Amino acid sequence: MIRRLSTSLLTVVALVSAMNIASRAESKPLLTHHVRQVTLNGIAPSVGRLPASQSMRLVLVLPLRNREGLDNFLKDVYDPFSSNYRHFLTVEQFTEKFGPTRKDYDTVIRFAEANGFKVVGTSRNRLNIDVTGKVSNIEAAFHVTMGVYQHPTESRTFFAPDREPTLNLPFQLWRIAGLDNYSIPRPALARRDEYPEAKPPATTGSCPQASFCGSDMRAAYYGGTTLTGTGQYVGLLEYVGTDLADLTTYYTNAHQTLTVPITLVSTDGTPTTCLARQGCDDTEQTIDMTQALGMAPGLAGLTEFIGSTDSAIFNGMATSNPLMANLSSSWYWSPADPTVDDPYFEQFAAQGQNLFDAAGDGQDWQRSGSIWPSDDEYIVSVGGTDLDTSSAGGPWKSETAWVDGGGGISPNNIPIPAWQVTTAEGCVALGKDPCSTTLRNGPDVSANSNFTFYVCADQTTCSANLYGGTSFAAPMWAGYLALANEQLITNGGTTTLGFINPALYAIGLSSSYDTDFHDITSGSNGYSATTGYDLATGWGSPNGANLINALAVVNTGSFTISASPKGISIARGSSGTVTITSAISGGFDAAVTLSSASNVTFSPNPIPAPGSGTSTMTITEGRNAPLGKHTVKITGTGGGVTGTTKIEVNVIQ
Repeated sequence: MIRRLSTSLLTVVALVSAMNIASRAESKPLLTHHVRQVTLNGIAPSVGRLPASQSMRLVLVLPLRNREGLDNFLKDVYDPFSSNYRHFLTVEQFTEKFGPTRKDYDTVIRFAEANGFKVVGTSRNRLNIDVTGKVSNIEAAFHVTMGVYQHPTESRTFFAPDREPTLNLPFQLWRIAGLDNYSIPRPALARRDEYPEAKPPATTGSCPQASFCGSDMRAAYYGGTTLTGTGQYVGLLEYVGTDLADLTTYYTNAHQTLTVPITLVSTDGTPTTCLARQGCDDTEQTIDMTQALGMAPGLAGLTEFIGSTDSAIFNGMATSNPLMANLSSSWYWSPADPTVDDPYFEQFAAQGQNLFDAAGDGQDWQRSGSIWPSDDEYIVSVGGTDLDTSSAGGPWKSETAWVDGGGGISPNNIPIPAWQVTTAEGCVALGKDPCSTTLRNGPDVSANSNFTFYVCADQTTCSANLYGGTSFAAPMWAGYLALANEQLITNGGTTTLGFINPALYAIGLSSSYDTDFHDITSGSNGYSATTGYDLATGWGSPNGANLINALAVVNTGSFTISASPKGISIARGSSGTVTITSAISGGFDAAVTLSSASNVTFSPNPIPAPGSGTSTMTITEGRNAPLGKHTVKITGTGGGVTGTTKIEVNVIQ
């Protein structure tokens, strides 16, 4: 009885403390916007309110710390001439440097509990707190009214807050995910019968009815056999679960064997299963798997991250174990604020992860509207092409821009990234379709998206040459990047390529562009495909192993070694020690092995990658060693680079 009373009193004290914190805190707006303009200007008329007793699940998102420091870190880690080039962070390191503090995280948890919410999920990086609560809790805690509105362009209603939420906290939150369902995520997927301009079906695929298997894309865009994605993981964003029986059916009908472990992860309690008999459609989810696996059939694993909000899914990707370097999303939506997912995207980049996103199937972005997140600065936007191969399972033959592929100038007014400025300026100077020199341009790259694929879904039917879309192209590229990351590790790299757009644009502007990419120069999606970069296909599609070789360069820098002290006196029959220091530059990333012709030892040896550090050199002089001075030369080797230093040894009696 005493123990129970003590526990109850502690609970009361904690709640009172949380309420005292809240009462002392000024009601603050969030750092991102949440209100839909259509609810303010009357375009979406109000039709009522959400029931006060209705339960909702939300994600409270805290802001990152030291955003300026993070920006500087990202510039440094992707600068080939920096000593920090590709020295990515672990989840724990990122959290320690840039994540919310434990104190702030606990403060938000106490605030949520004090306001009637139940905490149902927390995160390793301290960004997300998943809560459930009634509408009445939401309205009271966030000072909003949860209304129901008639959607202005769709035959449905949606719920949303009537004003910007404010919270009685001592600091501002970044976002509350799940406060509205104005924009429902949709896959970048199209059916031939809905597009009268569709080109003829494939005739050289190796799947039924000469349609393309995922393995045909591997043959066309990689063409080799050595790389299979060994040791690499691919992560896929999905808003709906899947039925893995459909994946089995696909492999059976394609007469292929699936050996890669598949994992389905719910990031917020969303069901991981999707059964046709329950009215669920897993077409997109199965497509994503077959295209990534077709390109990289030897992956260590493939995971579908499933959730009901972008915050939950992206945070799951950013904190997974193992951390996955090759990510893909084939869904698009329109957030109230296009910056809401930046913390996750920046964490991806800081941790060496890369997210490909389908550029859409509505032709140019100015006509199709928001294709978020494909125009974000930290996303590789993937456009569409129409591919021909020489034979079934054969090599690339020709390629044109896919008439329905997405591309153009950012409809979300995302500023142009630094790595795209030179390309955009060249595009404008050549009088091409109007690239912007102030806003983000897309796509960055492209791949086959025409209605030429074999698809199995819903355990009802498999179809040939019916489905298309850039949703095929994005996971293809994720699989291709897995091959490049495999080669990087094979070449001696100790990390991944990370966010590849800075490297892709450098390659696009280099003399090797035509050998690394298939430059697509014909066709249009509203913008014309031309020589070099364009708003229809970006830089084009991958040209076999050439692009992998260009990307998977291990060491673009060098190292130097030095000794301290530079001179030492050692008595006959004795030993002395000198510190050897290796300093790297220009992105060097390999172990440095030390050697000498003299009677010396080094500890440690080698100096481990990335090659910066110290080693203690022990010099031993024999009892009969000649008296006087002699020079000891030390050589360091690693990553194809050699460095030397010398010290002067004075042998004394």
